[in-house]
Amino acid sequence: MKNVQEPTYSFVILTLILIVVDTFLAWISVKLIPAAAGSVSLVYVAVAFMILFTLGFGAYGAIAAYVGTLLGSGLLGSDTFSQHPEIAIVWAIAGLLQVLIPLVAVRSFEVDLSLENPRDLTYVLIFGVIVNNIVGAAWGAWTLALAEPVNIGSVFATWLVGNIIVTILIVPVVLKRLTPRIQKSKLFVKYYWD
Repeated sequence: MKNVQEPTYSFVILTLILIVVDTFLAWISVKLIPAAAGSVSLVYVAVAFMILFTLGFGAYGAIAAYVGTLLGSGLLGSDTFSQHPEIAIVWAIAGLLQVLIPLVAVRSFEVDLSLENPRDLTYVLIFGVIVNNIVGAAWGAWTLALAEPVNIGSVFATWLVGNIIVTILIVPVVLKRLTPRIQKSKLFVKYYWD
């Protein structure tokens, strides 16, 4: 049986800090680089950092991604969702899916996040750039259509292309350069919670 580390106040503080950062990045993304639909950004920079935080800090990063999406690009960043908070709660699951898919894949396939070999890079590209963004864009476009009249195909394409560009440019580079330092930290989460 593995030794399970009990969460400490450090992880509560970490989660709160990540929520603030994710919320700010999400808000900046939708306010400074908006697409036609009010809650979608042409280039959603926040998604890359949400993925990185989740890969480094496990489920704590995933919680922060959901809350950051809900607050930053949902309730605070969108007139539509400030008027329909009940839909925003469901819509923000897109952010959660976009970080949980790579987290589950990385943990399941025992990917070395320092990306020292092509196998590990391939898993990150498949699950941390392509699959997660397809699922997130589909969920986000569909649920946004519940709140306002939008062209689901157009929202899906904008969301997908913008997120793929951001994640492919940021996630592999940051993982390659910072993983060894992050893994030495006491806050690094090797599994999901510990």
